[in-house]
Amino acid sequence: MGLYTRHPRFTISLLVLIFISLLLFVNSDSHDSLNPLALRRSNSLLRDQLRIDEAFYGKMLDQRKALVKKWGPTPDKIDPFPSHGEFYTLWDFFLPSFRCPHRVERIGIMGDGGKWFCGLERIAPKKSCVMYSFGINGESSFEADVLRAAPGCEVYGYDFSVNSFGPEIEHEIDLKSRSHFFPYALGAKDAHGPMDEPKTYTLRTLMEKNGHDFIDVLKVDIEGSEFDSLEVFIDSFRGAPLPFGQLQLEVHVFSGTKWEEFPRFLAWWEKLEAAGLRPFFSEPNLVYVNLVRGVRPDLIEYSFINIRGDHELLTDRPARRQ
Repeated sequence: MGLYTRHPRFTISLLVLIFISLLLFVNSDSHDSLNPLALRRSNSLLRDQLRIDEAFYGKMLDQRKALVKKWGPTPDKIDPFPSHGEFYTLWDFFLPSFRCPHRVERIGIMGDGGKWFCGLERIAPKKSCVMYSFGINGESSFEADVLRAAPGCEVYGYDFSVNSFGPEIEHEIDLKSRSHFFPYALGAKDAHGPMDEPKTYTLRTLMEKNGHDFIDVLKVDIEGSEFDSLEVFIDSFRGAPLPFGQLQLEVHVFSGTKWEEFPRFLAWWEKLEAAGLRPFFSEPNLVYVNLVRGVRPDLIEYSFINIRGDHELLTDRPARRQ
């Protein structure tokens, strides 16, 4: 005999109670984002989490100093890719030890081209968001997947070696309508006169040309030019928070370049850290290692969250999603 048959009044009362509870829950949830007390509580929890993660990141920095002392004992004595029995590579000194306080997921294809992303659910509701992508190379699955998840987002793509975004965007009308491609290079200084080829712009100049004061998602894959370009960009803000929320960056430490010198690379990386960038994920480019067999792991993907400033990954700001 069923519960309703044995206790019809109790069953009806229970169903009514469940229905009312669901209504209250939905109603409460829908207004939480507009409730000042709920916002303060949520922001306080988020700030506490960020402070805890920063403390753990500090422990990793102490470990970095200890590793330098062990194998150096000074930075100038560190071989970034040793081959005499030392058990480390350059990347062991720069671990992605910060935790994104939101969902972390890989966006784009499974393979070279996909990127690790922090808090897509925080970006998706925005009615207006901006993504910059430097380095297209005929493959745009990452950019396309972000655009699909965030209907209010537009992407600005730059690559002097190709003529357009990849087919993932070019063959989808809605995505193409929200995409803007330019055959420019990203550099440490502007060079776009009649004789300059490729035309080169700093990131700050491009933001000014486009009328943007903030970039939600910044992807940079420019075959070694990332060092000078980002260094100049950071220096131009003279200690003020950088105007982007997160950075997907492929780092290229090619043999024979100045950036394979450990002290120089360390100083550049510490500049990123001082500007508020914290790596929350890394992925070595094993496709490169596999194709060019026997080479050292010069290429690695890093994803950073910017822990300074005021943006969706750091605080609940409903007004910014409107």
